[in-house]
Amino acid sequence: MKKPNVEALVQEFLKHKLTLALAESCTCGLAAAQLAPATGVSEVLLGSVVTYHTDAKQKLLGVKKETLATYSAESQQTTNEMALGLQKHLPGADVYVAVTGLCGPGASATPDKPVGTTFVTILLDGHAHEYRAELTGTSDELRQQAAALIYAKLLELLERRQIGAVAAQPSTTRPGQKAA
Repeated sequence: MKKPNVEALVQEFLKHKLTLALAESCTCGLAAAQLAPATGVSEVLLGSVVTYHTDAKQKLLGVKKETLATYSAESQQTTNEMALGLQKHLPGADVYVAVTGLCGPGASATPDKPVGTTFVTILLDGHAHEYRAELTGTSDELRQQAAALIYAKLLELLERRQIGAVAAQPSTTRPGQKAA
């Protein structure tokens, strides 16, 4: 994955007049920290909460104990609940992102969910966009790649949003001209 252009991402958020909130687990706050140097970030980033431990996920974001027991802390279900919990506790943002995954060996690693498996949920315009990626590398490389995955998916969604807005605009006709 190529190095993310966080400056361009923040500019896209500014162009769309959107704000962002993050709930980070496996990235340990890296996604928010990498946005910090970008021009205009103070108008975009409302906040980020790091909920690395399951207790933090439960107490700060309302992730259900049953979800953690059934699916593990590193699952799409947990990431979805993290995003919804963030939305509940920081209702002023336009975009909510939650990320969790396996950046090192642990009890929840399985053949179907090996180390490097990362889950991202993005809430935008009333829709939940879910992503699962299997990344490779050291723990530090996995965190970098997870943050880059977030930025790439956000840019994709903002581009699609822009295309959708253009397509939804009524066509204009000149006086005396029939619409096609």
